[in-house]
Amino acid sequence: MSLVLTDEEQAIAVGRNGEGAAMAMRIVAESARLLGAPRLIPIASAHIDGALYHGDSGTLFAERLVEGDAKVTVRSTLNVGALDLMGCSRVRLEEPARGMARRMMNAYRRLGCEPSWTCAPYQAGHRPAFGANVAWGESNAVVFCNSVLGARTNRYGDFLDIACAIAGRAPDCGLHWVQNRKARLVFDVGGLSPAFMKSEIAWPVLGSLYGREVGNTIGIVAGVEGHPGEDALKAFGAAAASTGAVGLFHIAGVTPEAPDLAKALGNMPAETTIVVTEQMVRAAQARLSTAAGADRVDAVAIGSPHLSAAEVERLEALIAGRKLAVPLYACTGRHVLAALEKDGRRKALEKAGVVIVADTCIVVTPILPDRKDGVLMTNSGKFAQYAPGNTGYAVLYGSMADCVESAVAGRPVFGFRS
Repeated sequence: MSLVLTDEEQAIAVGRNGEGAAMAMRIVAESARLLGAPRLIPIASAHIDGALYHGDSGTLFAERLVEGDAKVTVRSTLNVGALDLMGCSRVRLEEPARGMARRMMNAYRRLGCEPSWTCAPYQAGHRPAFGANVAWGESNAVVFCNSVLGARTNRYGDFLDIACAIAGRAPDCGLHWVQNRKARLVFDVGGLSPAFMKSEIAWPVLGSLYGREVGNTIGIVAGVEGHPGEDALKAFGAAAASTGAVGLFHIAGVTPEAPDLAKALGNMPAETTIVVTEQMVRAAQARLSTAAGADRVDAVAIGSPHLSAAEVERLEALIAGRKLAVPLYACTGRHVLAALEKDGRRKALEKAGVVIVADTCIVVTPILPDRKDGVLMTNSGKFAQYAPGNTGYAVLYGSMADCVESAVAGRPVFGFRS
C-alpha cells in the first residue's frame, strides 16, 4: 500500500508555507511510508516530548525549524524539559549542556508550543475529545490519552511529534484505527484481595506487572470493582508503559472503550488470559526495589507522572507539619505550583524539607546529589524502573505514606504489604 498525499500536503512539502513547514511535512510523510500508512490524517492536538535535551543535535533540529519560520498548527503542549525554569530546584547540568538545553526549550516556545512543561498534560487542561486523532509523545501521556480519554494516538517519539504538530497531520495507522484498538488479552485481577486492590501501592505494582506480561499487546483488565480514580489510572499506565511497550489498555467497566469485557474484545474470544495471583503481585512488587535490605534512605522522590493537585494535598496531610530528615523531591507541573504559591503552601512544604521540582523531574536531568551508593525511595512505578539507570541510586518502592514516614525517619519505614 503506497502513501498518497493530498494536493495541499504536497504543496506544503515542497515549500509553499516555508522551509520549516516543508521539512516537517516531509518527515511526517516519510514516516508514514515507513509505517505503511496509506495517507495522512488531520490531528486535533499534539504533546511534544522532543524538547528534553539529550544532545546538541536535538537543539539544532528545533532551531532549524525556527529558522525555517515553522509554527505548530494545532494545540501543542510541552513535556518536561531538562531545566526547572521556575527556580524551585537546582539542576546540576553544567555548561555547555545547560545552555544548549535552554536554547532547546526556547526554540520549542518559538515554534508556538505551550510552555506547560509537564508529563501529565491531561491534568493541566489538555484533554482531547473521545475519538479525536492526536499526535502525543511521552509514554505515560500516550497511554493515558488512549486509554482513559479515548482519544487516538500512536507512541510518537522525538522528533516526529513536533513534525506532526507543525504539519497538523499524522500517519494513518496503528492506534488511529478502531480495529487495532480492540483487546486481545485479558488480565484478570479478580482473585486479588480487596485490601490490596484498595491500597496505595496496588496500581503501580499492577501496571509494572501488566507491562512486563503484555508487551505491546492490547489488553483489558478484568475483575476491578468500581472506578479506582484518575491518579490510580495514571500510575498504572505509567508503570505499564515503562516495563512494556503499552500504548493502550482497557479496564472493564471503567475506561471509555470498555463498557464491558465483550465490547472491549470486539465480541471475540480472548487470545490469552492471564490470571493474576498474589504470588505474581509479590514478585512484581519486589522487582520495583533494587535496594532491598537497605537500612537508610538518602532521598525520597515522588511525582512520576507529575503530582496532581489531589496528590499534593495528600502529601501535605501525610507530612502534617513535621520536619523531614532527608529531602523529599516532589515533581509537579507549574499548573499545580501556581496554586501552591497562591496561598503559601509552597513555603510550608519547603520549610518541612520538601524540594519541589517543576518543569522537569529527577530521572531526566541531574538534580539528586551525586552519590555512588545512594538509596532513593519512591511510590512511582516509573521512577522505580528508571531511577537506578538514570540516577545511579538504588531504589526502594513503597506507598506515599511509606515515602513520607521514611523521609521523616531517614530510614525505610513500610506499612502495607501485599
